[in-house]
Amino acid sequence: MQPLSDSSVFSPWQPGIFSLSVYGILILVLLAVLLFLTEWLGHRRPGAEKQRPYESGIIPTGAARLRYPVPFFMVAVFFLLFDLEGAFIFSWAIAAKPLGWAGWLQITFFIFVLLLGLAYIWLKGGLAWGPTTHKK
Repeated sequence: MQPLSDSSVFSPWQPGIFSLSVYGILILVLLAVLLFLTEWLGHRRPGAEKQRPYESGIIPTGAARLRYPVPFFMVAVFFLLFDLEGAFIFSWAIAAKPLGWAGWLQITFFIFVLLLGLAYIWLKGGLAWGPTTHKK
């Protein structure tokens, strides 16, 4: 591979800045022409049906803001926690041999803390998805 001299950088026969700039200018011109043609040839027929938001074929009714139940967010948080746990455990499993017993003790402590958190959530009723029969 030979280094490019200053005169060959702008040469149309050598790969360099000249060919890149011509390509970029051609792309910008093509985009400008296409945008102009779509604006010029496009039909504008505003109406009530076109102003309605499209929701995957379902006609929207009611307010757009819905209150999600708390278990929805709890499932999201549990998923993030246990997905992250899986990523840590898999990465530890790949490096288990070089880490030795120190790594084994650390991952054991990590899993123990996660089990304590799971027990706390369970005792507080975070895993009860149905309606509760007792009042607090």
